Amino acid sequence: MRIIGLTGGIGSGKTTVAKMFSELGVPIYIADTEAKKLTDSSKVIRRKLTALLGEEAYLGPRLNRAFVAAKIFNDKSLLEAVNAVIHPKVAAHFRKWASKQQAPYVIKEAAILFENGSYKDCDLVILVTAPKEMRIARVMARDNTSKTAIEQRMDNQWSDEKKQKLADIIIENIDLKTTRDKVEKIHKSLS
Repeated sequence: MRIIGLTGGIGSGKTTVAKMFSELGVPIYIADTEAKKLTDSSKVIRRKLTALLGEEAYLGPRLNRAFVAAKIFNDKSLLEAVNAVIHPKVAAHFRKWASKQQAPYVIKEAAILFENGSYKDCDLVILVTAPKEMRIARVMARDNTSKTAIEQRMDNQWSDEKKQKLADIIIENIDLKTTRDKVEKIHKSLS
């Protein structure tokens, strides 16, 4: 079974592209969703994150995401330390999940596939791109957040130019019909 990485910056539409693959019967692993579940359920992650960030890192059984985000998005070394706690657990969880799938290929959707090095475990990587202003508008509409907050998150991700050097396939997600056509073409080539 082939492992296909799917990534793109915030607002690029990688989740939309993942949904298109899912509609074609492809098993999809959404790394960010699984990471959230693991940060709430893993005692090891909880212990390590509390040691790094303090008791405020958790509110009852759940990660205090607002607190953690405020701490890490202004401190790259702390962001890297948090990622070093979470990403190995997500990688192990993904391998276990993938081993149970019955398909010619699976997709691992992850916002920071390149940044955390997990692209190296993929047979092929698809990068979803869109113009920066379009991405900002999408996220502002989706998350009801400010342009400044979105730009700060973008600054913590690699640029599309840097990602394009490592990607095998690039989908420019401006028009949904064109994007869907490209997804179907990729799917046929992988099936």
